[in-house]
Amino acid sequence: MPVSAFTSFLIILAVAVTTFGTRVFPFLVFPKGKEIPDVVKYLGRVLTPAVIGMLVVYCLRSTTVWSAPYGLPEAAAVAVTALLHVWKRNNLLSIGAGTVLYMVLIQCL
Repeated sequence: MPVSAFTSFLIILAVAVTTFGTRVFPFLVFPKGKEIPDVVKYLGRVLTPAVIGMLVVYCLRSTTVWSAPYGLPEAAAVAVTALLHVWKRNNLLSIGAGTVLYMVLIQCL
């Protein structure tokens, strides 16, 4: 079903306004000089590791360890990602290296 130019414009406008709104919302709620509530600080501290943990479980839920390659690509990629992140504290490096290693291993094994 083809979409008209006007409909496309409305979709792009809605996405742009929504994106801008989510970016400006924290600055409106917590202006400069106003103390951030303790509950928001707590959530900022605990939600990131919780979400990362959920993503790891979600990604590894269908890993087969009873047949070749026995989950080796996944285990190696997770280990490299975790070790690089602990060592260098660079998100791009750790995620990128883990992804590249995983892609190489699933092609080779």
